[in-house]
Amino acid sequence: MFNKDEVRTRFAPSPTGYMHVGNLRTALYAYLLTKSKGGKFILRIEDTDQERYVEGAVDVIYKTMKDTGLLWDEGPDVGGPVGPYIQSERRDIYKKYAIELVERGGAYYCFCTKDRLDEMRRIHEASGMMNKYDGHCRHLSKQEIDGLLASGVPYVIRQKIPESGETTFHDEVFGDITAPNDTLDDNVLLKTDGLPTYNFANVVDDHLMGITHVIRGIEYLSSAPKYNLLYEAFGWDVPIYVHCPPVMKDATQKLSKRNGDASYEDLLKKGFLKDAVLNYIALLGWCPGGEREIYTLSEMVEAFDVSGISKSPAIFDNSKLEWINGEYIRAMSAEQFHETALLWIKQGVKTETDTRIIAEVLQPRCTKLCDIPEQLDFIDALPDYSTELYVSKKMKTNPENSLDSLKTAKPVLEALAEWNRDAIHASLFGLIEKLGVKNGVILWPVRVAVSGKQFTPGGAVEICVMLGKEESLRRIDKGIELLSNSQ
Repeated sequence: MFNKDEVRTRFAPSPTGYMHVGNLRTALYAYLLTKSKGGKFILRIEDTDQERYVEGAVDVIYKTMKDTGLLWDEGPDVGGPVGPYIQSERRDIYKKYAIELVERGGAYYCFCTKDRLDEMRRIHEASGMMNKYDGHCRHLSKQEIDGLLASGVPYVIRQKIPESGETTFHDEVFGDITAPNDTLDDNVLLKTDGLPTYNFANVVDDHLMGITHVIRGIEYLSSAPKYNLLYEAFGWDVPIYVHCPPVMKDATQKLSKRNGDASYEDLLKKGFLKDAVLNYIALLGWCPGGEREIYTLSEMVEAFDVSGISKSPAIFDNSKLEWINGEYIRAMSAEQFHETALLWIKQGVKTETDTRIIAEVLQPRCTKLCDIPEQLDFIDALPDYSTELYVSKKMKTNPENSLDSLKTAKPVLEALAEWNRDAIHASLFGLIEKLGVKNGVILWPVRVAVSGKQFTPGGAVEICVMLGKEESLRRIDKGIELLSNSQ
């Protein structure tokens, strides 16, 4: 079926919505561990919770994984030796193993009604007790069980947790952890509809699929003792556990798809590049060592080691993601960036213009693509602006000397035979040198006149290149008029 000596990891998402940042990180770490060991990466869809199933969510999972390069060796769409890889298609398998576990003494039939369980829950809550099943059906005789089954009374199958003692398990990140058995609940393994609960299905599937390393979020750490008891009851080998710290939006709140926090698709819509997102997510709780922070996927595979996973929560730092995204943007060729940014540029500029020049100006300064449209809103039409924009204490400019600067700069620009970056730069800086003034005395007023904005994606030279000669000179004339009328 499969090579028992190879490392086998799995990513087992539930199709309950979009791909959350924490889910994608789990998939990435599982992929990196497998590939760093030359093993197999398995994709399994855990859709047994039919009430939370979202139409189209499986397609989102496939698309996200393929977009980021996390390609699986076995899975629903590619097949493999231990399929099917969708839990709802494995229903008969779970029932078979649940009944086997009953026969082994590790589980039992429970015929309690919903009303009885609700009443028990109310009593526990009223008394401040932990809500645990009280074991009412745990000691039914074989004759009682057979009679109830023969009568068609609905049932679930519950795990039979030892009533005393302790269960210890080892995690590669958090070390040895021990839980008293009397704190563990006799959880339901098989529901009345014949479908398994998550706790049971993932143990059965991990065993049958030969999973050697289970990588998942820290929220499953408290369930690991119950998983171990299931493995032991079946006589199966326990996989290596790797529980990852939570991804937090701040010091107290976890990122959560239920709370509408950022998904992978949301980040793309905000103008982040897929490779930058994956790079950043890798560093949320994993340190490869050293000061380097930019890694391709193949470089992550080479550097990955479980020992680099932190126990501490990781804070989702949007400014750090923007920095990494900016590094990826600047590493692109001019052609790549133009192609990537074109749709965003066209959102900001409706008039006919040279988008390649705009892309060239933006690339050194851009950190995320969604910022592009609002940075270009002055190109289609010069906005109304106040002469206050000409005031800069740092540049030593004011409306009076700005008027002189524009009147001096206009004929120099007007005389240019060629209108490009080098020609404009040479003319303006030549004027600055001739006048013996600081750069800002000329450049600040020209930039304000051609943009009508306090902040722009480039300086005076770049804005003039983007607008072209005729429009730049028209706007400088308008600036001269505005300043003249204000005096």
